[in-house]
Amino acid sequence: MNSKKARHTETETGQQSAKGSETRDAPDSEVKELVVEPFTLEDLQKKLADLQVQVNEYKDGWQRSVADFQNYKRRVESEKAETYQTAVGSIIKSYLPVLDDLERALAACPADLPWVDGIELISRKLQTILEAEGLKRIETTGQSFDPHFHEAISQEPSEDYESGQIIGVVQNGYMLGDRVIRPALVRVAK
Repeated sequence: MNSKKARHTETETGQQSAKGSETRDAPDSEVKELVVEPFTLEDLQKKLADLQVQVNEYKDGWQRSVADFQNYKRRVESEKAETYQTAVGSIIKSYLPVLDDLERALAACPADLPWVDGIELISRKLQTILEAEGLKRIETTGQSFDPHFHEAISQEPSEDYESGQIIGVVQNGYMLGDRVIRPALVRVAK
């Protein structure tokens, strides 16, 4: 049985090699000759002009892509900075009531108590930390009312102030950078 398999394999191999030699020994009539026609000077100049136009198109596309990428990077950096400012602003905004309470406590405490100095120190430390993050108090007293920075809670007649000027502050307002995170609550002269 093994001898039959061996003969069969030899026969197949012989047939395959015969087929391979047929394709290798193909007549020359089937092989096509590659003929290169000479170009004229006008043809070459036209081809060069076409290629220069194509190069300029590719260059313009590349420059636009580079500019788009640079704009994208700037936009991402700007969005990152804005997100950071928003996060810092929301955290600082949550500490403002604590700062207000400390200021009210210091305003109501008699100065001769020994622990008042400690509370004052804590208040100054908190203010210093918040100012280091960019927090600024909005100026109010004597200023003209500005709805971008102030929120009027009352209008009162006053002989000392002109109409539209701020008489007093009920709650301090704060800015973080260029953004108002809490407007000042004020009383305005009528």
